[in-house]
Amino acid sequence: MTETALITRIAARGDGVTADGRHVAGGVPGDRVRGDGIIIPGPNRAEPLCRHFGKCGGCELQHVAEGALADFVRDRVVGALAAQDVAAGNVLPAMLSPPQSRRRAGLTALRTGKQVAIGFNAAQSNQIVDMRDCPLLLPELFALIAPLRELLTEIAQPRRPVKVKLQMLDQGVEVILEGVKAEGLDAAMALQDFASAHKLARFAVDQGYGLETLWQPEPPTVCFGDVTVELPAFSFLQPTTMGQAALVDAVTRAIGDAGAVADLFAGVGTFALSIQKGRKVYAAEGARDAIAALTAAANRTGALVATEHRDLFRRPLIAAELNRFGAVILDPPRAGAEEQAVQLAASEVPVIAYVSCNPASFARDAKLLVAGGYTLDWVQPVGQFRWSTHVELAGRFSR
Repeated sequence: MTETALITRIAARGDGVTADGRHVAGGVPGDRVRGDGIIIPGPNRAEPLCRHFGKCGGCELQHVAEGALADFVRDRVVGALAAQDVAAGNVLPAMLSPPQSRRRAGLTALRTGKQVAIGFNAAQSNQIVDMRDCPLLLPELFALIAPLRELLTEIAQPRRPVKVKLQMLDQGVEVILEGVKAEGLDAAMALQDFASAHKLARFAVDQGYGLETLWQPEPPTVCFGDVTVELPAFSFLQPTTMGQAALVDAVTRAIGDAGAVADLFAGVGTFALSIQKGRKVYAAEGARDAIAALTAAANRTGALVATEHRDLFRRPLIAAELNRFGAVILDPPRAGAEEQAVQLAASEVPVIAYVSCNPASFARDAKLLVAGGYTLDWVQPVGQFRWSTHVELAGRFSR
C-alpha cells in the first residue's frame, strides 16, 4: 500500500501543507497526498464553480469547502499573531462574503486584431484570462463585461493593455477606462451611447492626459450610516457590502460608548460617518480627494466630524494629541501603521479598534501596542475577497 501524508492546513499563498511541512499545490486539509504527488481527496474539498479556476488569478481557493475556507481565514490571523508572540483573548470565527458580492474590481483588457480579452490576470502572470464566467462579481458588474469587450474593439489600441475599473455605487455602476484612444466625434458619441444604454453612474476615461469624466448624470454617492458621500472617481470602498457591515459592526462594538473618537486613515468616511451619531469624531486622511469628500459630507449633513488632511506616515498623531480621545479607530493600508502604533503605545487612549487588510502588519503593530500596555481583547477575521488568500480583520485593544 502506498504511504500517504495528511494535509493539515493551507499556507498563506494557498498551498496545502502536510504535518511535516511539505507544500502541495491544490491540497486541502483532510486530503492525503501520495509520495508521487497524487492527491487523494478528503472531506473538505468543493467543486470549483468557475470554468476559469486554476488559470485566473482572481481566485485561489474555489476548491476548498465553506467550513475549511472559514478556518483558513481565521488561521491566517492566528498564525500571524503567533509569529509575533501576541496573545489574543479571542479570535472569533471568520465571516465570509457570499459569492457574487464583489462590488469593485480592477481588470485588464487587451486587444489583438478585432478580439479583446478582458478579465483578471492569470496567477503570477501578465496573461489575461478572458472572463466568460465569474462567481465573484456582482451580477451588475459582470453584465458589463461583454458590452465592454465590444466597445474596446473600437477604442483600445492594439496590444496595449487597458485598465478597466468597475465599482457599484448608489446610482449604478462606475466604469473607468485607462489607456484607451477615443478620438473624433464618432468615438465620443459611442462612449456617450454606451454610458446611457447601461445607465452608468459615472463613465470616465484616461487617454494619457489624465482622467476625464464623460458621463455623470448626478453626483455618484454611497451611504455610510445615514450620511451620503459624493465620491471622487473610483474612491476606495470595502469590496463587499457584507464585509463593510461586518467591519463597521466590529468597530462599533470595540469603541462602545466612547464620547470622542479619532478615525485615522479615515478614507471617505466608512467608519467616521457610520459611528458619528451622538459623539464627536476627528477624522484624518492623507489622500486629498478622499478627505475633501468626507469633509463635504459632514458639513452638508451637520455631522460632528472634524477633518484634517494629514499624512499619518510622516506625521502621526503624537501621544499628547491622542490622549484627548476615548477611542481611536485605525484603518491603515496593507503596510500597517507602525509609526502611529508607536505613538498609540505611548498614549493613554482606553480603546483602539484596529481594522487591517494584512494580518502580518497587524500582528507587527499589535506587538508594539501590547508592549505599550494594551491587551488584544478579540479579533474578528473577515474574508471579503472570497476564495482568495487575502484576509481582513478588526481587533479591539484596551488598557
